[in-house]
Amino acid sequence: MTLLAILLGTLVAGIGSVWLAAWLSFGVISRYTQHMLSLAAGALLATAFLHLLPEAFESGIEAHALFMTLLLGLVFFFLLDKAELWHHGHEHNHQHGHHSAGHLHAEEDHPSHAHHTHTPSRGPVGQWAVLAGDSVHCFGDGILIASAFMADMHLGWLAALAVLAHEVPHHVGDLVVLREGSGNRQAAVLKVSMAGAITALGGAVGYVLVDALHDGLPYFLVVASSSFVYVALADLIPQLQKRLTARETAAQVMWLALGMGMVMLVSAFVHTH
Repeated sequence: MTLLAILLGTLVAGIGSVWLAAWLSFGVISRYTQHMLSLAAGALLATAFLHLLPEAFESGIEAHALFMTLLLGLVFFFLLDKAELWHHGHEHNHQHGHHSAGHLHAEEDHPSHAHHTHTPSRGPVGQWAVLAGDSVHCFGDGILIASAFMADMHLGWLAALAVLAHEVPHHVGDLVVLREGSGNRQAAVLKVSMAGAITALGGAVGYVLVDALHDGLPYFLVVASSSFVYVALADLIPQLQKRLTARETAAQVMWLALGMGMVMLVSAFVHTH
């Protein structure tokens, strides 16, 4: 009975948060597509620095070990991105090298914005980094939910709802990155949903090995953080550095702050309930 509850709770948290994020990013706020990458960058950075890393460091594990994990994670995702670029470059050898090595550009919904997006994108930039980090993060969430259910059924459902709530803002960012890389909304939702389903795997494994895995949870959190930091700083933020008018720059900053604010508000709500 406990295992069934864990599986249901982790699926609700893992996949439910993706679908809710998809409804938000592709429905309610889809008209603001040109600003979504700013929002995504803010959400990913805030998730890493205000939620995952503080939780990891509160575990009592030596800071040096966690910082080393963060550094190795950043290097790993850099190398993963380079391998992705190399593969992409060989598949599209007719494109100019300096364009295929550049950063992705958001597609605009209106022709009037075309002058902002004339540079070719490099394709599926950062997708594997996002999915790998998301999978690790979701696996860790599954262990957390399993631990809560094994302590108390009521606490388990509260933990599942808390995970669902705090996953939505950064899943919005994930979906934007994947959609801009592939241009396919359904494929983006499917890929992130598959990563979200890893939450159930984490819950099942946690049910069997909860004590052993719980000790490694801070490292899972740091590795997930490294993927979000890398994608935000290497793939998203550089696009915000282009020369714009003061009004356009203010809009970028506002959406970046909005992404951070979403995560801060949800985290504050979760920790007070």
